Amino acid sequence: MGQYTFKLPDLGEGIVESEVTQWHVKVGDTVEEDQHIADVMTDKAVVEVSAPVSGTVVFVACEAGEIVSVGSELIRFDVDGEGNTASKPSAAESENTNTAAEQEPPPSAEQAANNHAETAADKTSDTVGDPCAANPERVVLTSPSVRRNAREQGVDLSLVPGSGKEGRVSHADLEAFIAAGGQQVGGALKRQRSGTRSVKLSGLRRVIAQKMLAAKRNIPHYSYIEEIDVTNLEQLRAHLNENRESHQTKLTLLPFVMQALTKILPDYPHCNAHFDDNQGVLTEHEAVNIGIATMTDKGLMVPVIKHTEAMDIWQCAAQVTRLSEAVRANQATPDDLKGSTITITSLGAIGGIATTPVINAPETAIIGINKMQQRPVVRDGEIVIRSMMNLSSSFDHRVVDGYDGALLVQALKRLLENPGAIFV
Repeated sequence: MGQYTFKLPDLGEGIVESEVTQWHVKVGDTVEEDQHIADVMTDKAVVEVSAPVSGTVVFVACEAGEIVSVGSELIRFDVDGEGNTASKPSAAESENTNTAAEQEPPPSAEQAANNHAETAADKTSDTVGDPCAANPERVVLTSPSVRRNAREQGVDLSLVPGSGKEGRVSHADLEAFIAAGGQQVGGALKRQRSGTRSVKLSGLRRVIAQKMLAAKRNIPHYSYIEEIDVTNLEQLRAHLNENRESHQTKLTLLPFVMQALTKILPDYPHCNAHFDDNQGVLTEHEAVNIGIATMTDKGLMVPVIKHTEAMDIWQCAAQVTRLSEAVRANQATPDDLKGSTITITSLGAIGGIATTPVINAPETAIIGINKMQQRPVVRDGEIVIRSMMNLSSSFDHRVVDGYDGALLVQALKRLLENPGAIFV
């Protein structure tokens, strides 16, 4: 019998550490080779980690939510044969064992007296609020008869000032509170809320926080908003969809925007680019790899539709459907989530009049789609109802001048307002 130590492997793309988002095994479990044992979060996606051997788990290096360096011990197994490591406990295990073995010193006489007093107070007081979740900040000292009277009168005792020792509420205090207009009149009892909840950012949310902070800190954003008349586009979209079968992909607005971008980006190569601010190098791409910002249960993810310049509008629509479903089902591969050269973001049905989207670094531009709605507009001196939509775009002002960003959006506007020109 021996032990096998498994270290966090190199997950590629220069990753030096990763977060263990979930363990699927625990100490004492017997596992088979290639069994799924953990989920590890990289900057791009969640990666499944499999057992390299069959054996029994004897040590895990961290709790879920903690970060582990590449090459450090992740998990250890008891295995048949010699294994690959000595069987003596690691320093971390020894420290944990010693700490667990240490006993706290006995309380002093003063501490014991305080503990006794706290216990006695608990026995003579109630906690006001949610009966399933006691809140020690809202303890009210009073008698059972005062509590009964308060319930009958519909009064929240935590709002009644107590004149007794340590704020104890008497019958007189309750009557004075009611006389002053504090009585609850009908309906559900209302009370102040003062609770808080601390949530540690982990997994995808931690990655998003880091990327957004870096983007806003390092990139001087320039935003430009323009309204688009999409009445003709909507008519064309409905016409193209009307003969599609139920199992066939139908067109949304997004594939039209993708096709229009593909057509105009060769004239604005610095907007289809990556900027390395450490080296001061702008890399302009001929391929148009469009990231589609997609909301999932775990947070924002950006699957990438590669080489849209070689796709027609139906292929773009099919890829949007495939990748959005994959990321929402947590089935996207690392390759699905890398390589974008420009990003489109849309709030879909939530919409919004205007947004200021954050650039997906190291890209230099992001196009934001806002809600489409019918609005009265002036056409040829007359007020008519048209389907209108705002585009909110942001650019890296270090490499894209405001004038150039405006020209790109105006070129996009012309194609979307005259959608036939997208296909010419």
